[in-house]
Amino acid sequence: MIDHIGIHVSDYLQSKVFYQTALEPLGFTLIMEIEGWAGFGDKKPDFWITAKAPCATTHIAFRSPDRAGVDAFYAAALSAGAIDNGPPGIREMYHPNYYGAFVLDPDGNNIEAVCHKPE
Repeated sequence: MIDHIGIHVSDYLQSKVFYQTALEPLGFTLIMEIEGWAGFGDKKPDFWITAKAPCATTHIAFRSPDRAGVDAFYAAALSAGAIDNGPPGIREMYHPNYYGAFVLDPDGNNIEAVCHKPE
């Protein structure tokens, strides 16, 4: 159900070293860094940290079995009052089949639906 989660940290470099050390015994390593985000995981980045945004909101991504589910999530969330934070589409910066949509919930949390499968 949960695909990945991201949290905000006050000191990016200190937190990156902390999580590299603390998560290593669990088999998690630093897999990817993109634009001020560090992603840790065992096969793919499941846990992300950033100091980029000054707010204390959270990012949660829900796994969708297909791209139609991502589209349906986006439409349903907007109809429920969410604010657009990135319409459904390919995000090649993550990988070639990364199809996601982003909305802000009523508290400003960045909620995503994502499908990793090719079309």
